[in-house]
Amino acid sequence: MSSATETLCGQAYGAKQHHMMGIFLQRSWLVDLVSLTLFLPLFVFATPIFMALGEDEAIAASAGYISMWFIPFVYSIVFALTIQMYLQAQQKNMVVAWLSAAQLAVHVPLSWLLVAIMDFGVAGAMCALCVSSWLVVAGEFVYIFGGWCHHSWTGFTMAAFHDIIPVIKLSVSSGVMVCLELWYYAILVLLAGYMKNAQVSISAFSICMGMMGAAMVANELGAGDAAATRFSIKVVMATSVVIGAVFWILCLIFGSKLGYLFTRDEDVVVAVADLSLLLAFSLLLNAMYPVLSGVAVGAGLQSKVAIISFVCFYAIGLPIGAVLGYVVHLQAKGIWIGMMSGVVTQTLALCYMTCKTEWDEQVLIASARLKRWHLKSGEENQHHNSDNHS
Repeated sequence: MSSATETLCGQAYGAKQHHMMGIFLQRSWLVDLVSLTLFLPLFVFATPIFMALGEDEAIAASAGYISMWFIPFVYSIVFALTIQMYLQAQQKNMVVAWLSAAQLAVHVPLSWLLVAIMDFGVAGAMCALCVSSWLVVAGEFVYIFGGWCHHSWTGFTMAAFHDIIPVIKLSVSSGVMVCLELWYYAILVLLAGYMKNAQVSISAFSICMGMMGAAMVANELGAGDAAATRFSIKVVMATSVVIGAVFWILCLIFGSKLGYLFTRDEDVVVAVADLSLLLAFSLLLNAMYPVLSGVAVGAGLQSKVAIISFVCFYAIGLPIGAVLGYVVHLQAKGIWIGMMSGVVTQTLALCYMTCKTEWDEQVLIASARLKRWHLKSGEENQHHNSDNHS
């Protein structure tokens, strides 16, 4: 849902309505915090939910234990992601980079201390994750409240509660867009859990998904400033494809050894090696998605991307994966082929949508949206002063 902040703050900055960016940020906090709180039961009751879905008891118990640790982490994400997008919209990318570097500098040694030295296991790893995540949030708060964003942050105001319904609609469409993708991969892992050797299948599948996720994060470097012009889209797409090609080549060369980066279990290593060729081509395909989705988010087209993702992932990818995995007995490889089918279809659909989009019309739509939600600096100050008097 935080990608709504990217759309609103990015367009407000482009229109030089800097004072609106802080209001949009506060509106996003309100919407995201309330939404997350409504979903808390899913974290609290994760174990019985997985058991009801027929998942292995040991896996369900582990998932439930980890999900409780995720509660403080996801609350930190509400602030971390929205502020990150707020800062990036103002071209303050180095601030985000330095905070991320500080997070890494704390997270790695703290994880080593809690997991390897103090032997706290999963609890230690999750504790390190929560501490490092909230450290980033604290740094972002200091930067904003310390006066380094004086043009876009004028303080807390009741104006954040005005015109919040349109923000909710955009946030929901953004959330649906992202969730459809995340749930797609989660369901694929869930399907792997129903196979004969569930632990090996899930381990191999999760390792490959993790490596694919790392590559997609790298590709986001090229998607961060996808302006709605054909030239910039081509440049960013080329950059992302080059990054994807590097991961593709590395995966082809070291495919048989990738599993050893994560485990010493020979069965899992063999299963990962068996999926390495498919993983390589998946990395190449996923090089394009962050760019195409970034363009859509910048233009406020999240609802269209959500529809495309639903059709491609759930009407095409999942059925193909289930048939190949269980009926044709290709096991994890069949599920991965189904996943690739959905990703290929989605990429082609997003490419078509990007090429056919009338960007001049999108500029007019964005201008109309900003005018409709615009609050003049004087009006905002009145709200702010009334808040202080009250």
